[in-house]
Amino acid sequence: MRAIYRHELSSHFSNLTGYVFGAFLLLFTGLFTVYYNVEGALAYFEYTLGDIYIALVYVIAIPLLTMRVIAEERKQKTDALLYSLPISMTRVVLGKYLAMLTVLAVPMGIVCLYPLLLSAYGPMHLPTAFGAIGGFFLLGASLLSMGLFVSALTESQAVSAGMCFVVMLINYFIADLANFIGASAFASYAAYAVVLLLAGLVVYRRTKNQVIGIGVCLLGQGGLLLYYTSNPRAFEGSFGELIRKLSVFERFYDFVLGIFNLKSILYLVSVCVLFVYLTVETMEKRRWSE
Repeated sequence: MRAIYRHELSSHFSNLTGYVFGAFLLLFTGLFTVYYNVEGALAYFEYTLGDIYIALVYVIAIPLLTMRVIAEERKQKTDALLYSLPISMTRVVLGKYLAMLTVLAVPMGIVCLYPLLLSAYGPMHLPTAFGAIGGFFLLGASLLSMGLFVSALTESQAVSAGMCFVVMLINYFIADLANFIGASAFASYAAYAVVLLLAGLVVYRRTKNQVIGIGVCLLGQGGLLLYYTSNPRAFEGSFGELIRKLSVFERFYDFVLGIFNLKSILYLVSVCVLFVYLTVETMEKRRWSE
């Protein structure tokens, strides 16, 4: 795993990818620090990271960093070397993921100096500032895991970047999209029904078994209908609230508000673990199919 990590880290900084990512992140955090904390004379650095446009930087920068991690390996057919290594795919994927986390940690380490410098000119609540920086790092880590998984699905860097951008954008606006779903019980029921239908299709695609796919869908739809008819009030606004909670960006704003929410930390870490696991499973499946 160390060899994979060193190779990936070297590749990020042997071309412009790592430098562009870091410079892009530092540029916008620097600009908003000047806007809020210097010109605006605010003693709260967390407000800088809480600006909606700062989080949007990730939506643009993450696809640029993750698009080539695995997709380029497949395109150049060097992924066969990864499959032949005497180590598990878990170690390979973790090596690549930890290298990207290091690329993210470099500019975030520099950002940690901002509140320290600002505190020399006035009172600054450092625990809240560093809490927001930690939350911003966890947000980036969760988005990197999503980008890593997307990169494992295709051999085209352009397709990988495009798919990753769409995933990031949907996650960014998912709380706003929730407003388009009615607060009525039937609207939530219909939304859950569509999700279960899509889940059935995913099971069918994964198992290649039509009976299992239809069975999962019918069982889910039957249970949902039974619960809806017995307690319709429980569905009122529930789907919109659910997808708000699924947004990693919404979880990050707890840190901006100075709330140490253990659930948000566990959720962001769980997202990282989930998508790293899905990436490992995707590569394992390809490993044994070739």
